[in-house]
Amino acid sequence: MEILTANLRENNKGKSAKKVRRKGNVPGILYGKEMRNCMIEIGELELNREILESGEHGIIKVNIEGNVHEALIKEIQREPVTHKFIHIDLEEINGTEKVTTHIPINYIGEGHLTASGAVVQKEKSNIKVTCSPENLPKYITLDLSDAKVGSIFKLSDIEMGKEISIVEDLNSIIASVSFDQKVVEVIE
Repeated sequence: MEILTANLRENNKGKSAKKVRRKGNVPGILYGKEMRNCMIEIGELELNREILESGEHGIIKVNIEGNVHEALIKEIQREPVTHKFIHIDLEEINGTEKVTTHIPINYIGEGHLTASGAVVQKEKSNIKVTCSPENLPKYITLDLSDAKVGSIFKLSDIEMGKEISIVEDLNSIIASVSFDQKVVEVIE
């Protein structure tokens, strides 16, 4: 895990976030239980590299004026067309206390379903979990290779280690498999 360098930014002028983005930085905020909210800016390239490694809900280290903070990525806002970072929210964590966050679901093995005309209806894109920072996964995998039409996958079907707790209802449906129904127009 690389330590990212962030600078404090001031919000005394209008459109300061646009100026930060023009310089190639991402505006953001760092907050926590034992600290004041800090408005920061981080280099976009360095941030992008770190997010590729740790995931969009992972843990990163940020150096602000000589103080290193370990922080959980709470939210990343992106520009809808270019997908460039617009803003990042970071929550400072204590290395020993558990964190609660959303982990993305990685659906794999759905090729045979789409080839046979079936459709996978994905009800959830992420799962809310609680665990210690060192056990936080980058994503959770759901294997659909054994699925058939009519299969339903619930949160209870996902295998996780005992160090990770799912906060949501285990009977919640994550995905289901159904036929692709096409409307055929009758020509008279």
